[in-house]
Amino acid sequence: MLQAKTGTSTNSCAKTAGMEAAKKAKEGLSGVKVALAYGSCAYDLDAMLAGIAEELPGVPVIGNTSYTGVITEDGYVGGGDHFLGMMTLADPEMAVGVAAMEKNHCAVEDGIAVAKKAMEQAGKTTPPDFFYMAASPAEEEFYLKGITKVIGRVPFFGGSAADNSISGEWKLYTDRGVFADGVVVAFFYTKKPMVNKYTGAYRETTDMGIITKIDGNRTLVEIDGEPALEKYAGWRGIPAAELKGANLLAASVTSPLGVKDRLGDLVAIRHPMNGNDDGSMAIGNNLAAGTAVVRMEATVDELIDSTGETLREVKAQMQEPAAYFLVHCGGRRAGIDGRIGEVAEQLKKEAGSVPFLAEFTFGEYGFEADGNNTCGGLMLSFTGLEK
Repeated sequence: MLQAKTGTSTNSCAKTAGMEAAKKAKEGLSGVKVALAYGSCAYDLDAMLAGIAEELPGVPVIGNTSYTGVITEDGYVGGGDHFLGMMTLADPEMAVGVAAMEKNHCAVEDGIAVAKKAMEQAGKTTPPDFFYMAASPAEEEFYLKGITKVIGRVPFFGGSAADNSISGEWKLYTDRGVFADGVVVAFFYTKKPMVNKYTGAYRETTDMGIITKIDGNRTLVEIDGEPALEKYAGWRGIPAAELKGANLLAASVTSPLGVKDRLGDLVAIRHPMNGNDDGSMAIGNNLAAGTAVVRMEATVDELIDSTGETLREVKAQMQEPAAYFLVHCGGRRAGIDGRIGEVAEQLKKEAGSVPFLAEFTFGEYGFEADGNNTCGGLMLSFTGLEK
């Protein structure tokens, strides 16, 4: 039977925080197979991991820094420079392989390498039943492509590392070390099902157009042959000049762009991040010319309510949930701002007695039944693990 436990700390000493959270997260469990840990970028993360190791010697640890805090059964934990949230998983019938790869010259090759290392760490030569991934915000799709070359299309979940001020201070880590740019994975071998609900929970508008020009993978230059920023500003009825620079980041939280999968089952959200002087827009995930983008909408009330609704959808697909691991976009969290306690209350209500951990990321990963694994932004990737 799969068992899970969470632990948190807001201690200003990173090592003490690691010890406190790990002590709570191991209480009543034996044979812990993996610990997922999400701390503040303000911590000395090596010291934090040393504290975790004192309480959980020999247990693989995987995680990344989270934007401003975490949520568990304890409620929202954070709001300052010092926070750590952890979830441990124990199951004698489960094998887990944790591996990390710091960025080298090619993200695809790094994905291939990290997948091979994860199988080796699990003592396996076959693909996992599902896997968790975290990466730095930049080349998530390419790490995933490399992993898929090794194991094929295996369901996954996870999110990109975040910091507290969108200034590039994010970190990834395992029990073997900390780094800023790269990928970490946990391969799960188990007969117990995993359920993932991956959604932006936005409403489609009638504003849509064809991407006619991009620069690289993540700069949207033109929509329908017009400068992308001007097109988007026209849809919003906002002067393009007011969306220059980082103004676009905040303005688009309640009205981002979406791209549909081939069946229309999933709208992957693309977060406009920066309005450039040349009329282009920096976007948080990869784009492709010749595909359509749709302007999406949601109020802050809807962003809050979507968390409880999404967890309810996960529950409806499960028999005996053992744990919920909830990836919530940091941009959504910023838009929700001081009302984050309302999100915590919704999650606590829906989770009931089942342990859960929510982190805040700068990119979210998940899948829908007939679609490929997908990376997006401003999304929720809510995962349930069966007993």
